[in-house]
Amino acid sequence: MADLPKERIHASRPFIVTGIDYCGPFYFKPETRKKAPQKCYVSVFICFATKAVWMELVKDLSTGSFLDALKRFIATRGIPSCIWSDNATNFVGAKNELKDLRELFLSENHRNQVHAYCLNNGIDWRFIPPRSPHFGGLWEAAVKMAKKHFYRSVGSSLLGFEELRTLVCQISAVINSRPLVPLSENPEDLDVLTPGHFLIGGPLIAIPEPNLTHLNCNRLDRWQQVTYIQQIFWKRWSEEYLTILQQRAKWRKPHPNIAVNDIVCIKDENSAPLKWPLGRVTEVVTGTDGVARVAVLRTSTGMMRRAINKLCVLPVNDSFES
Repeated sequence: MADLPKERIHASRPFIVTGIDYCGPFYFKPETRKKAPQKCYVSVFICFATKAVWMELVKDLSTGSFLDALKRFIATRGIPSCIWSDNATNFVGAKNELKDLRELFLSENHRNQVHAYCLNNGIDWRFIPPRSPHFGGLWEAAVKMAKKHFYRSVGSSLLGFEELRTLVCQISAVINSRPLVPLSENPEDLDVLTPGHFLIGGPLIAIPEPNLTHLNCNRLDRWQQVTYIQQIFWKRWSEEYLTILQQRAKWRKPHPNIAVNDIVCIKDENSAPLKWPLGRVTEVVTGTDGVARVAVLRTSTGMMRRAINKLCVLPVNDSFES
């Protein structure tokens, strides 16, 4: 595994380099009575340097809602210099709930409007290679944390849109209060550095509220249910966060780089039986450490970019002993 990129270690204000992804769908109760629950999504912004998280609730999957969420983020946290996001083809073969999200990202009108807005504001929008979600592991981890505990905390409860928006803000505060490193080497000092220090200069402090986790959720008022869900989220977060602070076990041993003109078999989850998509490597994209992670291929259908872990090099140059 390579060293961290420069965007992760250079000193800068929070969210100067930002990753963005969508989380959901979730459901909220509309204000009109006897109306079916409606879908909504959460757009997750994560800072590359501080790992701080900012979440915005959007009512629908439209370009206008996405740009409104981006404008609210910029108005609160400033204009980023670069935004990274998933490539829409990462949703190929995903669940049906991501179909609408994929169609939005693949829409030419959506791309043109977003690129025009970013160009006018001096934002460089970049995409990770197709079908390589591990390139966006930073925001994928944030989405996984928020979505997993959100579903466990809310459960079957159906909140209104404003209540859901309040809960999203509180979950953001919980995530931004997670401990990163100790502030000093003094064993008696229990203060730790959190992403909230980079946002407001100190720890995020919430209004003290009584513990409601031991009560039945059906007995609580609407505003108490939001507090109850937030406390359940915090309880699960504090208990389960330590389990992910462990050393990664993959990509620890170096392997030879893939070479130009190599014949490779392309891993494709949607390939038909007895079909083996092949390609020839025409270009290798290496990082600053000299390790190749993306390759440009020439196939029977045209040129494409794929991550190295999606390619299998055919052993045509291996030497065999007689």
